[in-house]
Amino acid sequence: MDKEERKIINQGQEDEMEIYGYNLSRWKLAIVSLGVICTGGFLLLLLYWMPEWRVKATCVRAAIKDCDVVLLRTTDEFKMWFCAKIRVLSLETHPISSPKSMSNKLSNGHAVCLTENPTGENRHGISKYSQAESQQIRYFTHHSVKYFWNDTIHNFDFLKGLDEGVSCTSIYEKHSAGLTKGMHAYRKLLYGVNEIAVKVPSVFKLLIKEVLNPFYIFQLFSVILWSTDEYYYYALAIVVMSIVSIVSSLYSIRKQYVMLHDMVATHSTVRVSVCRVNEEIEEIFSTDLVPGDVMVIPLNGTIMPCDAVLINGTCIVNESMLTGESVPVTKTNLPNPSVDVKGIGDELYNPETHKRHTLFCGTTVIQTRFYTGELVKAIVVRTGFSTSKGQLVRSILYPKPTDFKLYRDAYLFLLCLVAVAGIGFIYTIINSILNEVQVGVIIIESLDIITITVPPALPAAMTAGIVYAQRRLKKIGIFCISPQRINICGQLNLVCFDKTGTLTEDGLDLWGIQRVENARFLSPEENVCNEMLVKSQFVACLATCHSLTKIEGVLSGDPLDLKMFEAIGWILEEATEEETALHNRIMPTVVRPPKQLLPESTPAGNQEMELFELPAIYEIGIVRQFPFSSALQRMSVVARVLGDKKMDAYMKGAPEVIASLCKPETVPVDFQNVLEDFTKQGFRVIALAHRKLESKLTWHKVQNISRDAIENNMDFMGLIIMQNKLKQETPAVLEDLHKANIRTVMVTGDNMLTAVSVARDCGMILPQDKVIIAEALPPKDGKVAKINWHYADSLTQCSHPSAIASEATPVKLVHDSLEDLQMTRYHFAMNGKSFSVILEHFQDLVPKLMLHGTVFARMAPDQKTQLIEALQNVDYFVGMCGDGANDCGALKRAHGGISLSELEASVASPFTSKTPSISCVPNLIREGRAALITSFCVFKFMALYSIIQYFSVTLLYSILSNLGDFQFLFIDLAIILVVVFTMSLNPAWKELVAQRPPSGLISGALLFSVLSQIIICIGFQSLGFFWVKQQPWYEVWHPKSDACNATGSLLWNSSHLDNETELDEHNIQNYENTTVFFISSFQYLIVAIAFSKGKPFRQPCYKNYFFVFSVIFLYVFILFIMLYPVASVDQVLQIVCVPYQWRVTMLIIVLVNAFVSITVEESVDRWRKCCLPWALSCGKKIPKAKYMYLAQELLVDPEWPPKPQTTTEAKGLVKENGSCQIITIT
Repeated sequence: MDKEERKIINQGQEDEMEIYGYNLSRWKLAIVSLGVICTGGFLLLLLYWMPEWRVKATCVRAAIKDCDVVLLRTTDEFKMWFCAKIRVLSLETHPISSPKSMSNKLSNGHAVCLTENPTGENRHGISKYSQAESQQIRYFTHHSVKYFWNDTIHNFDFLKGLDEGVSCTSIYEKHSAGLTKGMHAYRKLLYGVNEIAVKVPSVFKLLIKEVLNPFYIFQLFSVILWSTDEYYYYALAIVVMSIVSIVSSLYSIRKQYVMLHDMVATHSTVRVSVCRVNEEIEEIFSTDLVPGDVMVIPLNGTIMPCDAVLINGTCIVNESMLTGESVPVTKTNLPNPSVDVKGIGDELYNPETHKRHTLFCGTTVIQTRFYTGELVKAIVVRTGFSTSKGQLVRSILYPKPTDFKLYRDAYLFLLCLVAVAGIGFIYTIINSILNEVQVGVIIIESLDIITITVPPALPAAMTAGIVYAQRRLKKIGIFCISPQRINICGQLNLVCFDKTGTLTEDGLDLWGIQRVENARFLSPEENVCNEMLVKSQFVACLATCHSLTKIEGVLSGDPLDLKMFEAIGWILEEATEEETALHNRIMPTVVRPPKQLLPESTPAGNQEMELFELPAIYEIGIVRQFPFSSALQRMSVVARVLGDKKMDAYMKGAPEVIASLCKPETVPVDFQNVLEDFTKQGFRVIALAHRKLESKLTWHKVQNISRDAIENNMDFMGLIIMQNKLKQETPAVLEDLHKANIRTVMVTGDNMLTAVSVARDCGMILPQDKVIIAEALPPKDGKVAKINWHYADSLTQCSHPSAIASEATPVKLVHDSLEDLQMTRYHFAMNGKSFSVILEHFQDLVPKLMLHGTVFARMAPDQKTQLIEALQNVDYFVGMCGDGANDCGALKRAHGGISLSELEASVASPFTSKTPSISCVPNLIREGRAALITSFCVFKFMALYSIIQYFSVTLLYSILSNLGDFQFLFIDLAIILVVVFTMSLNPAWKELVAQRPPSGLISGALLFSVLSQIIICIGFQSLGFFWVKQQPWYEVWHPKSDACNATGSLLWNSSHLDNETELDEHNIQNYENTTVFFISSFQYLIVAIAFSKGKPFRQPCYKNYFFVFSVIFLYVFILFIMLYPVASVDQVLQIVCVPYQWRVTMLIIVLVNAFVSITVEESVDRWRKCCLPWALSCGKKIPKAKYMYLAQELLVDPEWPPKPQTTTEAKGLVKENGSCQIITIT
């Protein structure tokens, strides 16, 4: 039974959830209704806040198959609950007449997943998701995704499009003809409208949601309570504050919704043409598109309303919305395996692996290319929220909660305050009963103590520091869409950097070329643009093997391609639409050298000149293009020289990959050494290759050939050497981070040795440090996976004869201190393939490699995300800085992701820098640290404020008195609010320091600081309260009491006689009240100064002019009304007149209190800096962070780091813990 009741949906995915079924129970509902009436609606609120309780209180468990309501719980660390109502989709609403037409409609794919099943099997397709007789499908919607009941798996499953389980063959064979109108209508019923609907909630809806926040409900309760106790002014002030807070909150929430709505509305409804089965073209709204529709891409381009795979023609697309890369990308049609080499036909289509053939939703198609008047067609694979843009919008609409120790501790602290309030509550009731106070008064006063202990202004106070930090970040050009992350950035202790465009300049400069002739390298050449090379295959490859296109007459495309094309100085011409329509086999793109290079290229006499005039029109047409793929690390083209019978294939890409696809006899013997020399110097190297194609390959065959048939058996032609200069600010920024004990890691798509060289140049790896390259090989031919360890020579050792000798001595890890993890003497470097193998087969090595991994090269976008996760698993707080191009996932996953791209892709990143420079990283960390320390200061201050006020009220309750309405008002508005909002204004300290701020409130030093201040304040308040009773002039105060000088007293009393009867009711005017009011008012200011920390994370508090001015003004004002009473002020604040001598005594109490408080707070700071490290080293305490614990372990591990030229093998059978053994190869 239990198995039937609890199931998992989205298994293995980020949004994996447990699902439980429930049915509504009438008797439970009746009991809950009664409870709601009895509690005056409070139970209803409680059930509104807790979906789990709501469902369990009103429903009974049921089998998921037949339930009315589902309860969902996330399986991550947050264990969040959601509930959703089951709805029924009736297929009878759509006129499906005969069973025959029904099976036709289903033969193209069943209801949930449009895989290609045989028609017979698909006849039962619908019954998987519904009861066939009634034609009804049960489903629920959660976070904008529909989950349908699937009978095959006996669970709910979300609707998939053509992006899963569909082979490339079937895309052409089964889906390229288009849908019938009936099938389209049927799918429309299931998939719904194709739109990413970001509904902007009405102000009323937002208001209700905001007002029903537990915090505002507590404030409402407080206001009602104070009003019944006749604290009208204070209640009114809190109401005004709450309204201001709600209005500002509503404004910012609605503004974000409107921004998001505008962002997705650009393509929400456009008119599109679709092909139907009978070749007819129908024009429909984009909202009516369903997976399987064949969409015609218009000539003049469009904004894509869905994800679609190209099956005809070529498109130039701007994908900046998704990737942040403003460079136009060329998309070609999906290779058709049925006309290609056999054996590839089973490859499944996947939008990620086939992204060069997929047009993504929200991206802009700038131009289309087509042949022989054919239409450019694409098959819709995903619609609505399933599209790549839809998923991005969903991640913004439903973000994962940020798990940060500070917030967890804040809740714990609030619980402590509630416990303290509970004690006060019981004390007040007992004290009032003993003094025979009326029941009504007891209830009001005992509840009042709760509202005093839990300060209503706490959430506003806590966010003040973050808001100010956000404003300061904006001033230095860093924009933030997730303000809560600013505090988390204060904890960052490791930052990952992308290389190209982040650490180095965006563009590459051509340094030179090194050609190969007869399998030997020629000497490097600087100039490619000369007559000698103009007709060489090498230059032809540079001229044709690229994805450049002309947009409005300007060459655009990949910056690397542009640089290469500009270096040869050729001209690119593209066919116009008219030409394409006229000629049967027009080549869409033609390249030719400039005229001045050609005639001079023939050093012939006049008589021969005429013969050369004809072929002087030397042109190469690009027949077919296989775009660059980061997975394959290469691109290739098929081209033909004008007049030649045979076509040529050209290829360029990563040297290792290109060399492996060339005939071994054409690759120079010293290829590896030459390549290594260039990469060690930090050059980016690209290899070129070429081969003549067979004459039987016609233009038409080439259009359908697979790239594997072209990309083999090539002739190696040589290398292009590109220079990627470091950005000017890079070394200085990295040095600042190292000084601050913040580790830096490079994650790049570039060659490993180039990356290691750049890491050395920028100071990420110091000259004396060792680099260990981990080369992991997957299991093959029955052999287990293994890692080969090589020690990369440092640059200085390259030409040194002792290079081999030095490799034999591994350098042992040296630490100055535990924290000083940056002082490691060795670094690991690996590429993406090795990283994947290690993750899969060597799980126990992953944490060790994370501790010292510095260079990760040739990393694919998803591997970057996996790396961030692996670092977070060893308790690093990880920052990621990239240009947004392919770092979206990593930027989102990191604790603090900062994108250097101003484009819309930055919606994936919590932070975006206006200036594309990594100097924003230390700035962000500094501001994060300042905001974090501000949060601590404010929290400590608010805690003290509530305890001081709580104790003042408890003392006064003991004599059946209380603070007056205007006394509360003065303390809460004039003192607390002013202090809280000005103490948060301290700007960040000028530089990053090695010390790191604490991450949580529950730390020894912090708790000791708060507790010591509480004891001091309680002590001095009690001293004043009890000492005033010992004074010779003291008596229980009554309207005619005269403790002051006669004249002063008469003046004061005469002005008050009218109001006495009213004031006596609450017994507010007495000597104890006046004493406690003055001492506590000073105490608030004393702890504000004590807690306003400056160095090393914030500027000193004397530089915070608003704070200094506010505190001085309040000090002077309180001191003035204490020493020189003003009748009108005393009347408003309900202060009684006390002798001048007692006023001076109070001043002395306050001064001693200030001295003790500030001295103790300073000593706590000193104790933390001096004694804590000593105590830790004496106690041999195990560090909390996994990486620090691991560092301690590795210090005594004789087997680590691995010795050079050794191999680590995975143990074949023990797979679950990924154990491994080390084998030394001699």
